[in-house]
Amino acid sequence: MEKRILSVDIETYSSVDLGECGVYPYVEAPDFQILLFAYAFDDEPVRCIDLYHNPLPERLRVALTDPNIIKCAFNANFERTCLGKYLETRMLPEQWRCTMVKALTLGLPGSLGKVALAMGLPEDKQKDKEGKALIRYFSIPCKPTKANGGRTRNLPEHDPVKWDKFIRYCIQDVEVERGIREKLSAHRTLKIEHEYWCLDQDINDRGINLDMPLIEEAIHTDAEIKKSAFAEIQRLTGVENPNSRVQIKEWVEKQLGRELEKFDKEILADLEKELPDGTVKRVIYLRQLTTKTSVKKYEKMKMYKCSDGRARGTMQFYGASRTGRFAGRGIQLQNLAKNHMDALGDARYLVRSGDVDLLSLCYDNIPDVLSQLVRTALIPSEGCRFIVSDFSSIEARVIAWLAGEQWRLKVFEEGGDIYCASASQMFGVPVIKHGINGELRQKGKIAELACGYGGGVGSLKAFGADKMGLSEDEMQKIITDWRLASPHITKLWWGVDRAAKKAILNGKVINLQYGLRFACFDNRLFIQLPSKRSLAYMNPRILPNRRFGKDGIVYDGIQQQSHKWGQIDTYGPKLVENIVQAIARDCLLIAMKKLDDVGFKTVSHVHDEVILDVPKGIGSVEEVGEIMGQPIDWAPGLLLRADGYECNYYMKD
Repeated sequence: MEKRILSVDIETYSSVDLGECGVYPYVEAPDFQILLFAYAFDDEPVRCIDLYHNPLPERLRVALTDPNIIKCAFNANFERTCLGKYLETRMLPEQWRCTMVKALTLGLPGSLGKVALAMGLPEDKQKDKEGKALIRYFSIPCKPTKANGGRTRNLPEHDPVKWDKFIRYCIQDVEVERGIREKLSAHRTLKIEHEYWCLDQDINDRGINLDMPLIEEAIHTDAEIKKSAFAEIQRLTGVENPNSRVQIKEWVEKQLGRELEKFDKEILADLEKELPDGTVKRVIYLRQLTTKTSVKKYEKMKMYKCSDGRARGTMQFYGASRTGRFAGRGIQLQNLAKNHMDALGDARYLVRSGDVDLLSLCYDNIPDVLSQLVRTALIPSEGCRFIVSDFSSIEARVIAWLAGEQWRLKVFEEGGDIYCASASQMFGVPVIKHGINGELRQKGKIAELACGYGGGVGSLKAFGADKMGLSEDEMQKIITDWRLASPHITKLWWGVDRAAKKAILNGKVINLQYGLRFACFDNRLFIQLPSKRSLAYMNPRILPNRRFGKDGIVYDGIQQQSHKWGQIDTYGPKLVENIVQAIARDCLLIAMKKLDDVGFKTVSHVHDEVILDVPKGIGSVEEVGEIMGQPIDWAPGLLLRADGYECNYYMKD
């Protein structure tokens, strides 16, 4: 029997800032309330329960936990978490479907209003534009004024007309969500993808433990160091505002006798290296201390902390719509600073002790120490330790497998160093790390990082080739040598380019190796992956590309720089990058599901790495690596390997 569908949208109030802290601390606020509950069973008319004045009817209470009724919402994590708090029970993700995730998988934006616009839904299915103002009025605290009698919250009785509009707005959101879901229903969601989403919800609900004493002391230490640095800058320069970029820049330019085109961290680092010891060099050093922003990570951890000391909701499923990879939320674990310090534990102990004077005696650059310690603020649960394990060279392995680049596959089969092997293949000589021709390994490394997806001189520069002293001619030779050494990968780029163009122009289904399949329908280009999941590109077309002087592929999506919906150019190598990263994502989720099935609980994951919270005396790094390295049915011949370590706080081994 087909299960009934309950479409849901809620409006809420909390004194905690949802945007700053996420939904989990938001619902823990003592004044958290669900104000409105709009709903519809199947195709029935949408109704709204005013929960500020009335209780939720028993029929709906039962429906919300009935496994035979599927609950649907746009960004279901919000409704699921809020309703779980309201009903005082965990809302099982298996019973929910997220229309936002469905939209993202089909190349659409991640906001309800933008999805409706992009899909061209009729006006009665569009999001009410007055909604934001109504949310500001009823859902967040207001400033006390004489006009409002000094109140800090607007209630329904303060403006009954707006309250009626708020009810209609909530009803309209259900109409919009249901309209989007119905229009996208022709595209089937793979059962395994829903299981992955449920796993993601479990991980977000579980959260990761925070070392609050370290976090508090890091914030305090940073404030003390910056206070001291600002005072010294003011004493040395005489500027009115030592925190002013403009004033400090003008002072430095005056001392140097020349204007500086930029005044960013790269320029400051270069100036500090080239200037002799003296006042100017000291000021530049102090300026860099005061502009280190890693302490913001500690502040965000504090905001995301729940009452039990854990941070939740830090991962967004399908956050990168072009690949399906996860995106960070709040703390942004994907871009934590690396730790290179030898005595990491000692530095951590000193910061945690709160002795700023002793810390200053031991370290010259305390903001850098705090930056390197950010990871270590994530700690295991009591009685547990972290097992951290990540796939080794996953993208290099996937692209070699997909392209059939045999010499690369042999390197991975024999446990070799891909950077040395690449340099050896490029330059025709043996290259051994720290051995014969070892100096060429770095060129092999930057070539691997920059060239795999069609990168040119600009890509090499992005990976620091110019800072290695390489000229543009030398960089171009590296690119040429890399491509000659990897002919099957370059062949894959242009094979994908041709297949995508044929699918767009002729509407034909084009098949490539390992189940790659290109097809156009419903105004989308779909690239089916070996896992049977598909990448989607909205409104694909072929247009002249002035940069390359030939026709190129164009589609609509969220632009990387502007974060707005608009036209995006792509071509074979870029599509291969999407495909490879998407396959790597599928490999990670298979591993996470297998680990979960045998009792290893993931508390977070970063790129191709999992962080497991494991009771002491149970499990091992080797067991985790063996599970992650198991062959995948749909990827015969793909050699996976995972390396890991144990730690008592999160770190890079």
